Amino acid sequence: MILPWHLYLMASLYILAGLNHFRNPGMYIKIIPPAFKNPKLINILSGAAEIILGIFLLLPFSSHFAAWGIIMLLIAVFPANLYMFQNKKAGFGLPRWILFVRLPLQIVLIYWAYQYTF
Repeated sequence: MILPWHLYLMASLYILAGLNHFRNPGMYIKIIPPAFKNPKLINILSGAAEIILGIFLLLPFSSHFAAWGIIMLLIAVFPANLYMFQNKKAGFGLPRWILFVRLPLQIVLIYWAYQYTF
């Protein structure tokens, strides 16, 4: 079965982002709010989830379950995006408008994933 190109794009983005959690863990650990304990473990789990869900998006029998998993993951990592906006050090020196735009971007990403849930 040939999947639509945008599903391949989504899967690739999540797989690459997940791999980056292991390639550059400090970047992700820095944006985990201090209220969350064990940021190293959270980084590993979220990176692994992105890789696994990205792969499962490419498998027709599991793509709709993977899309729901991505939606849950995007909701789970929202506090990190909010923390980046609120904390100057976690924001990597990016302009505040970019950090602000990232917040509603989560809704766009959730909507994109939702397109594959059925």
